Amino acid sequence: MSTLIEARDLQLGYGRRTVLRGVSLRIEQGQFWFILGPNGEGKSTLVRSLLGLLRPQSGTWQRTFSGPWLDQVGFVPQRCEFNPTLSTTVREFVSLGLVGLQVTRDDQQDRLTWALDRVGMLAQRSRDYWSLSGGQRQRVLLARALIRRPSLLILDEPTNGLDLTSEEVLLAALQRLNREDHLTILLVTHDLPLAARLATHLALLHGGRVEQGPAAELLASGALERAYGMPIPLVLPPPAGAEVPAC
Repeated sequence: MSTLIEARDLQLGYGRRTVLRGVSLRIEQGQFWFILGPNGEGKSTLVRSLLGLLRPQSGTWQRTFSGPWLDQVGFVPQRCEFNPTLSTTVREFVSLGLVGLQVTRDDQQDRLTWALDRVGMLAQRSRDYWSLSGGQRQRVLLARALIRRPSLLILDEPTNGLDLTSEEVLLAALQRLNREDHLTILLVTHDLPLAARLATHLALLHGGRVEQGPAAELLASGALERAYGMPIPLVLPPPAGAEVPAC
């Protein structure tokens, strides 16, 4: 595997306040990372730094992408900060993800078709964004990130507030992107069984530090108990087997 991004002894924080220290991790192409930890332990701080929105207090990020960093990253926020009074089609909404990229009209159309197809929303491209269900909107948010054709996809609690069916359809799309398109994914969540079920690697934040590594090794080492200060009995659900609708 090729390394996409590597943190070397990072210290992250705000002003004189340090939130995380000694952060070292290597993210390689095709991995599926989950970022876990109790509230207030620095998950958002780590993501902000990954996105280039927060400069390290010390240490460095080493990125191997060619071209501008943010051109290679897709981001799916927890909420859509978008005015619901504006009538916007799915096609128009997803195309907003191209802001800052120099692409031809033909390339824009190809990217749009690919992104909507990968999340099962191609047939809804002419619908108003606000007429969609919550689960459909979340998949359209995912398509807005995918239209950049990113090397790295970062998602902030993408299943929050979704019903079980919508959650499984979204997760099936992410699994397919990871397994078939070899897209590297980092997903922030509080859902520990979900992380145990899908993650190839974990970054577990607690006490100002980051424990990281292959998911199976960390889970077997008692890392969750160390982070949360209590036994964490994980009862894993059976594989969902949900498929993204072809429509």
